[in-house]
Amino acid sequence: MRETADLHSVILDRLGPSPLAEDQLIRDIGAPARNVAPVLVDLEIEGHIRRQPGGLLSRVG
Repeated sequence: MRETADLHSVILDRLGPSPLAEDQLIRDIGAPARNVAPVLVDLEIEGHIRRQPGGLLSRVG
């Protein structure tokens, strides 16, 4: 549980309003994609990040 919360923070710290490719984000934070993918879904559902065409992610507000 703590690891997931830490990953939430790392992802939100790395993302900004400018879109970033999901694969680049995964490389930047150095976590396995299998751990990052469900956290991205959580953050998207919670309204913290937005998926954009072309596999891009950005932070909301």
